Amino acid sequence: MLSADERERASRFRVERGADRYTVARGALRIMLGRYTGTPPEALVFQYNGFGKPELTGSDVCFNLSHSHDIALVAAVRGRAVGVDVERIREQVLSDRIAERFFAPAEARAIATLPQDQQAQAFFNCWTRKEAWIKARGEGLSIPLDSFEVTLAPGEPARLVATRPDEKEAARWTLRELECGPEYVAALAVAGKFGNEVYVTEFRRSD
Repeated sequence: MLSADERERASRFRVERGADRYTVARGALRIMLGRYTGTPPEALVFQYNGFGKPELTGSDVCFNLSHSHDIALVAAVRGRAVGVDVERIREQVLSDRIAERFFAPAEARAIATLPQDQQAQAFFNCWTRKEAWIKARGEGLSIPLDSFEVTLAPGEPARLVATRPDEKEAARWTLRELECGPEYVAALAVAGKFGNEVYVTEFRRSD
């Protein structure tokens, strides 16, 4: 059901497992969007903005896809911007000092002051919430990671805390933490106010 350009991209993976993950994720995306739009999955046509964010041609269904290792996550909503990100927790990121180099200073300090066993979780809370919002905006990394701040402490509700230079931008978005298993962290960003109504459909592929 994949398009020619999707099949070509899958063929560029050097590792077969990576190609399989990409193919299954794109197939699941097409199945889900096909259900929402009443269109056969193979007939869906995607267009891309100047930053590479895909959109459905001729539909008000907005969507976003993220995948990390064996998890693929799709968000879909009608008539408003949406972004999603999922990452597997990896302790070694702390030694790379990514937070100090790219996050807002207040976020880097907040991670450093947490107990050691919570810092990796906090880092990926921050990372996925930032990525979800950037992807929802559809402007890629033209938005510097240190130009806005999110909550990050484990157990703290996801929220966009500050945006610069437009301080009012933070109030225009809703962030949600998503549960994807003990080894993963995920976040959803939606334009406007959004309640707790997050519906989850699982696609499973046997080996």
